Amino acid sequence: MISAFKRTTIVTTITLLLCGLALQPAWSQMKKAASKVTSVKNIATPAEPWWQHAVFYEIYPLSYQDTNGDGSGDLKGITSKLDYLKTLGVDAIWLTPIYPSPLVDFGYDISDYIAIDPKYGTMADFDKLIAEAKKRDIRVIMDLVMNHTSDKHKWFIESSSSKKNPKRDWYVWKDGKTPGQPLNNWQSYFGHSAWQLDPKTNQYYYHKFYIQQPDLNWNNPRVKAAIFDAARFWLKHGVAGFRLDAVNTLYEDPDFTDEGIVKDKDGKPIINAYGDPTLDDTKTSNLPKLHEVLAGLRAVTDTFPGQRVLIGETYMPNVAELAKMYGPRNDELQLPMDTQIGFINKLDVATFRQKILEAETGLNGNLPLLVFDNHDNHRLDVRYGDGTHNEDIQRVLATLLFTTRGVALMYYGDEIGMKTSTPTRKEDVKDPIGVSGWPKEKGRDGERTPMQWDDSANAGFTTGTPWIRIPADYKTINAKAEVANFNSMLNWYKELITLRRTQPSLRDGNYVALNTTDNNVLSWLRQAPGKPAVVVACNFTAAPQNVSIDLTGVGLGGKSAKTLMKTPGSSDPASLTTIQLPAFGVYVGEVQ
Repeated sequence: MISAFKRTTIVTTITLLLCGLALQPAWSQMKKAASKVTSVKNIATPAEPWWQHAVFYEIYPLSYQDTNGDGSGDLKGITSKLDYLKTLGVDAIWLTPIYPSPLVDFGYDISDYIAIDPKYGTMADFDKLIAEAKKRDIRVIMDLVMNHTSDKHKWFIESSSSKKNPKRDWYVWKDGKTPGQPLNNWQSYFGHSAWQLDPKTNQYYYHKFYIQQPDLNWNNPRVKAAIFDAARFWLKHGVAGFRLDAVNTLYEDPDFTDEGIVKDKDGKPIINAYGDPTLDDTKTSNLPKLHEVLAGLRAVTDTFPGQRVLIGETYMPNVAELAKMYGPRNDELQLPMDTQIGFINKLDVATFRQKILEAETGLNGNLPLLVFDNHDNHRLDVRYGDGTHNEDIQRVLATLLFTTRGVALMYYGDEIGMKTSTPTRKEDVKDPIGVSGWPKEKGRDGERTPMQWDDSANAGFTTGTPWIRIPADYKTINAKAEVANFNSMLNWYKELITLRRTQPSLRDGNYVALNTTDNNVLSWLRQAPGKPAVVVACNFTAAPQNVSIDLTGVGLGGKSAKTLMKTPGSSDPASLTTIQLPAFGVYVGEVQ
């Protein structure tokens, strides 16, 4: 366990940072002591890329911190919270889009790739964020949307003006099969046909997402050049890399043939939330030419100093397809997201064990990027919680994220246990998905609510009227309240991240599955040569479990363990053969 002094120091430091208080001279010695605990750097060798052991933190800028009272988060707000992020142990922040946008899809409909939306601030604000983050050894990752633009982008305005416009082939335009009928059955992810008729030119344009998000034509080399130039623009401004949105959808079947209809066990089409038959996406996702683009973008980023990184939004059907995203010579994405582990969406020991094993053995030695939560999916309480033990379940998931072998990506608010707050009335819905799919599909508002900083008005997020409703639980679930509580979710995350940095076996060790026939408790060992091994056990059930771990098979038979972390209120085990886990309990111990 981290000592009481260290935990008190952590709590005091975070409190001061959150409240924005200046440290007086009397606190100078405490500040120096705190820096030894809260600013622990990765014990990396110079040859290792910085991202290999990093903690990435996704920020939804609209909901993080407002500084001008307009009810929407901004860049200055993010800059104001960098000390909080540093104290938490974050190495890099990923910002969802901050480009100019009509906000049909809340920034993922971009109207200008090389500017800042005034809603978030100015380019000077962005450059200051980069500079202030650098002072704290925090890197900034931009979201690069390569699949589509806004229909208000100047490229599309030109493209749609006539069939003879030079930018006509920057987008995917096709004649209909017959008058009034699209070329094929392809669907938008957001409901109904993916083809929109333009009456002016009497052709359809393709949109994998909203009607207002026309797909770029990646078969046109000028499109590739323009997007790569946009990437260079931001790399020159100091970004550490990009998260590539919807990257699997860049290419479509060149023959434009129909996709298959997914059917149930009785052979009947499965109908989605929009009333359409579910399609298999085989003609519009993950096509081979994608890898040419990824290799090309990697070549661009590799020309810049500082080990810039490419992160892929990669929802893959299996680990073999995920492995391809790294490239045949590890020359494509450094970090394609392994969503197969974090989005199992049920606490099933056998499934987690299998998916972790697949990541260990099926990625050609590459590290997986583990992610359990993001802005497009309900938060952990809805996807994994049981309504009674939600907080303990969130501790289990955080432990999996930070102590298995992989790079960790977390979502803002997870560290304080923020809950999903889905609208109960259609008139309150902001997300167009919820508007069009109500009531079966209620949209993504629930996972995009403002960060809950304290128990003051609007959770300390804004002095104005927030752009979206603040959840009622902010009075008790907020960062300020959790700082002073040793057993809070915030301090659980902080301790896990500190252990990940300071324990060589958690940082660099091999992963060894333990007790592989136990379907109630997931247990594993992390072991680095010449360093103390670390054992982890997580109870996946609501019933207490007794765990007996025998390490004879890894040459550690008869060893005991020193407790590093455990579920609040649980007991230290007398030995590794007598670990008692409460409901959804966690034990982390250093083998002695």
